[in-house]
Amino acid sequence: MLFYEGTYYWFGEHKVKGRKGNKAQVGVHCYSSTDLYNWNDEGIALSVKEDTSSLLERGCVIERPKVIYNENTGEFVMWFHHELKGRGYDAAMTGMAVSDNVTGPYVYKKSVNPNAGHWPENFTGEQKNADVQPEDLKSWSDEWKKAVKNGLFVRRDFEEGQMSRDMTLYIDDDGKAYHIHASEENLTLHISELSEDYKSFTGNYVRVQPGGHNEAPSIFKHNDKYYMICSGCTGWDPNAARLLMADSIMGKWEYLGNPCIGERKDITFDAQSTYILPVKGKKDAYIFMADRWRPKNPIDGRYVWLPIQFNDKGHPYLEWFDKWNLDFFDK
Repeated sequence: MLFYEGTYYWFGEHKVKGRKGNKAQVGVHCYSSTDLYNWNDEGIALSVKEDTSSLLERGCVIERPKVIYNENTGEFVMWFHHELKGRGYDAAMTGMAVSDNVTGPYVYKKSVNPNAGHWPENFTGEQKNADVQPEDLKSWSDEWKKAVKNGLFVRRDFEEGQMSRDMTLYIDDDGKAYHIHASEENLTLHISELSEDYKSFTGNYVRVQPGGHNEAPSIFKHNDKYYMICSGCTGWDPNAARLLMADSIMGKWEYLGNPCIGERKDITFDAQSTYILPVKGKKDAYIFMADRWRPKNPIDGRYVWLPIQFNDKGHPYLEWFDKWNLDFFDK
């Protein structure tokens, strides 16, 4: 979701009726609204290619597209989780496209595994020099879990670049942009700084909750604290959301538990986080946005939007409402 010149723009995966699975047959769709209630169809913002030499070939996987605007360049920059055709989910890349117009068309530029040849900021010399390899350990053994926390997959992917699956984008108060993504076989989140033009990675990044098995990150800032709502990894099935907090975006993130309360809190109201939207014109107003995945019939995927509330400690929480509107934030 992007707010630009008084209008909200909603970008999402275009699904095709009768198609199972999650392969991209069309591309990324865009809708616009001035009130978050009435929406206009803006068409396809980014199209897949018929050219088999393109990494964006029809039949690849495009997930969680996010768009940010660069005030210095005047360009709109889209990043998305990109899996290559015929390779399942093993490429774990992130793709980038740009446009001079918010609704597109966006021109596909590249797909990469981020931060090749760079170590995380919060990686120690001992971690860099450890020589244990993934094939040396039995998956999910205690030794393997310890090695994952110690950077097993960071070292494995150091030369070629880190994995990037579920992702989001965030622009901080100083204009710097960050790419937040599930990495290390979905076992650790990475927060990566983007270049000044938002079109590449600077190599400056941190690991968040190493070995915590988190995905679907969404992030916002409230009262000088950064909050992230993400989920565990249970395939296409929902699980309990997870709330993290930090004093700085590249700082140490603290786990605060499940932000959901009430019935179905342990499955995040049958949904998974995707984005947190600050509502323009309203103080301390944020909408938690989540997806209801339907892999057997993807076009039937639904959405959950809930107002974020704050408890006595100032921490965010979510509860279910059958119906609500933006007046909720005026209470």
